[in-house]
Amino acid sequence: MTDEAFWLLIERAAEQAGDRDEQAEWLAEELTRLPVEQIVGFQIQLSAHRLRADTWDMWAAARVIFDGFCSDDSFWYFQLWLLGLGRHTFDRVVAEPDLLAEVESVRALAAKPLRTWSERDWPDWESLDYAAATAYQDATGRELGLEKALLDAGIDLPVNPDPADVDWDPSDLTVVAARLPRLSLLFSARVR
Repeated sequence: MTDEAFWLLIERAAEQAGDRDEQAEWLAEELTRLPVEQIVGFQIQLSAHRLRADTWDMWAAARVIFDGFCSDDSFWYFQLWLLGLGRHTFDRVVAEPDLLAEVESVRALAAKPLRTWSERDWPDWESLDYAAATAYQDATGRELGLEKALLDAGIDLPVNPDPADVDWDPSDLTVVAARLPRLSLLFSARVR
């Protein structure tokens, strides 16, 4: 699957009515209309782009947004949510995570207490992680078929975040404020 085709599907899915689970269901249905190789290609593209957001700076940004805590799973689903922001925004914030302070949906989160966030507000898109596997199973009838196809092709996709950049402690608020000044300032004003 080409990069263009991948992003077109992601952006069209994010534009669909309903919650993120319904958007992922729409995406899975769209993927089932493609040749099986394209479904596999979509998963490869998804993983490759998600890995671009698998950095300590981005994990620190997620911690700022989540009011100081972000588990492995939360960060994984946050990375997928970033994809749903669209190619242009994704490319910008991956290159400079502090630019999340300019993203309208992030600014809206900063404007209200975390405890009042609705499920739709929450910056995660877990179900995106399952769209290609669902489509592959629907298209082939093989449960866990996508996993096997990837392994047979010699592709071992990660299943947890594991930033490969220079390690630093994203819980050190002084360092976070220096690395992510705009985002830190935006969320420091959050009403508790």
